[in-house]
Amino acid sequence: MQISPDKPYCDSRDRFILSKGHAAPVLFQILAARGYFDRDLLREFGKEGGVFHEHPPAPGLIPGIEAATGSLGHGLPIGLGIALALRIKKLENRVYVVLGDGECNEGSIWEAAMLASAKRLDHLTVIIDFNKWQATGRSCEIMSLKPLLSKWEAFGWHAQEINGHDIIAIHQAFAEAKRNKELPSIIIAHTIKGKGVSFMEDDNNWHYRTPSPQELAAALSELESTP
Repeated sequence: MQISPDKPYCDSRDRFILSKGHAAPVLFQILAARGYFDRDLLREFGKEGGVFHEHPPAPGLIPGIEAATGSLGHGLPIGLGIALALRIKKLENRVYVVLGDGECNEGSIWEAAMLASAKRLDHLTVIIDFNKWQATGRSCEIMSLKPLLSKWEAFGWHAQEINGHDIIAIHQAFAEAKRNKELPSIIIAHTIKGKGVSFMEDDNNWHYRTPSPQELAAALSELESTP
């Protein structure tokens, strides 16, 4: 992405919208690593009166956050609006949106999908974290998503399907999305919830649970030993 922690609100920046806002702790870590704020501020996570919580706050409170998200189905319409505004201003900035697979139950997702293709917003790229779970069960059992790739293609998007844990495949997919012209791009990233920690993998209980100190130590040990 074309971004600069020294100028977090410059007009020439690319935009990133984390629509699945419950993944905000990961986004906070990445922004700190990119130099948007001091990593020590993350110690305020979850504390009363602070700005680091379970979902991204309103823009302006944390540099690098473009939208308050967490009410599922809102991130893509927000990203669409930004992409359309950039097109009207004749700016070439790119817009990236991360969705959860359960979010694709929301009608607002498909309304935005239709408008994005109608306006040929080829600077808009959406990534679906397709881990096959949502809050209360398997995403495809709660509301069938199949065939997900074909659905997005039918809505007029340039669609790709990848292994969401393969960094090379991720880079290649983003490069292809950038080369694509006249169509918005969707990358369906197949992932495993809790990947890399044996007792968390594909276990939806960890959608809600906080690890104990012992579980945290065990998880970190596994992650540190992964090649």
